[in-house]
Formats: sequence, C-alpha cells, structure tokens
Amino acid sequence: MNGIDRNPKDGPADAGRFEGSSAAPLPLTPSEDRQWATIAHFGGILGCIPSGIIYLVYRDRGPFTAQESKEALNFTLPLTVLALLSNLLMLIPVIGGVFAIIAVAIWVYITVSGVVAGIEVNRGRPYRYPVNLRLIN
Repeated sequence: MNGIDRNPKDGPADAGRFEGSSAAPLPLTPSEDRQWATIAHFGGILGCIPSGIIYLVYRDRGPFTAQESKEALNFTLPLTVLALLSNLLMLIPVIGGVFAIIAVAIWVYITVSGVVAGIEVNRGRPYRYPVNLRLIN
C-alpha cells in the first residue's frame, strides 16, 4: 500500500493525530520578556536594526519587550541615521576626518547608553534614555 494503514470503518489509522498550530503566537514568559527587552537595548551596538526587529516580532507577545524595544528603537533610529550620514560625509577630502570622529563618537554613545539601559532592563526595571525623540509611539 502507500504506507498508511487503513481501517475500513474509521478511515486512516492516523486520522486525528495531527493538529494545526494556532494563528496567534504564544505570549512570552516573564523571563523571556525581560531577556528580549535586554537584547533590544544591547543590540544598540549594531544600530537600530536589532531593536527594530525585536519590536516588530515580539511587540504583541510581551508588554515589557514591547515597551523597551520601542524605547531602544526610538533612541537608536535617529543616531543610526546620523552615523550613516557621517560615514558618507567622511569620504569628503579635507573635512572627512571630522566626520569620521563624529561617526565614532555616535557609535560609542549608542553602545555605552545601550549597555547601561540593558543592565537596568535585565534587572527588571524599565529604562528611559535621557535624550530620546520618541518618534515611534
């Protein structure tokens, strides 16, 4: 036969054994919620990409992750754009060195601020950056 044992009365023997998955993702446990919120802040070392991905994927699964990844995204998005702009402008002869220093300073500021925020969030405390535009509500 084709590998499925058939019972003439009941149909295939394995009928009803498989179940579909639910359309809604499972909520995060408190530990996972704090973990993803922490990663969103620590991800600042790579710019706005990690916090943006975490916000889009996990915002409906954990309230703490939604709050903290949005805070991290609001903080890193404008600074990432400025750093990219500085990286482009550093290609200009003569004044490019100034923009190279600015790009490095922005990266160091994002990294140090993200580490401080990540440590606080890992302790379960919400963190607010002192200077944040809050573009995403």
